[in-house]
Amino acid sequence: MAEREPIASAPKDGSRVTVYWTDSDGVMNESLARWDAEDQAWWAYTDSKTQKKVEPASWRPENSDEAGDEE
Repeated sequence: MAEREPIASAPKDGSRVTVYWTDSDGVMNESLARWDAEDQAWWAYTDSKTQKKVEPASWRPENSDEAGDEE
């Protein structure tokens, strides 16, 4: 699994990445999200049908290869 990076280094090209953000109850969340250039904001999926604007603190690339790079 890739290491977390500061959110400032996350791609803002609309690609999906995993972000880490704290909700209003102080609970840390991990969600799939993308940067929306029009809104200038991060939108995270809170479930399969719902997105929410969030302010993530860090991110990591989405895992496209579940098996990893192990040989």
